Amino acid sequence: MDVAYRQETVSAAEFAELLERSGLAARRPVGDRARLQRMIDHADLIVTARIGTGENGRLVGIARSLTDWSYATYLSDLAVDAAYQKKGIGRRLIAETRRLAGDEAMLLLVAAPDAAGYYDGIGMARSDRAFLYPRAR
Repeated sequence: MDVAYRQETVSAAEFAELLERSGLAARRPVGDRARLQRMIDHADLIVTARIGTGENGRLVGIARSLTDWSYATYLSDLAVDAAYQKKGIGRRLIAETRRLAGDEAMLLLVAAPDAAGYYDGIGMARSDRAFLYPRAR
C-alpha cells in the first residue's frame, strides 16, 4: 500500500467525510461545516495521509495540531479511515507531526477513552497532570 504523507490543508467536507469513516464523527461537530472550517483554518499544522496519486489521492488519515513551533504542540485530531486502521498510518502521522513541529516542542494529546490503549502501545507516556475546562457546546 502506497501512502503519501504531506503537510497540507483540507476542505471541511473532506475532513467531515474522514471523521465519519474513522469513527470520530460522534465526538466532532461534523454537522457544523462552518465550525469544522474554522478548526481547519486555525490549525497551525495539518499532516495528511493519502492513497492514490497527487492532490486527488483519497484522504485516509489526518493529524491536526496547534503549535508554537518552539515549545508545545497539541495534537487535537488524529483520524484514520477505519478501512486503513492498524496499518501504521496513525503512527506515521504522529511521527510526521513531531518531525515538523521540531525537537524543541513537546507533543500533547487528549485520547478518547477507547483510544488510550493505542497511545500506550506506540510508546507515548501518560500524564497525570492534565486539567481541562470542557467545551460549553
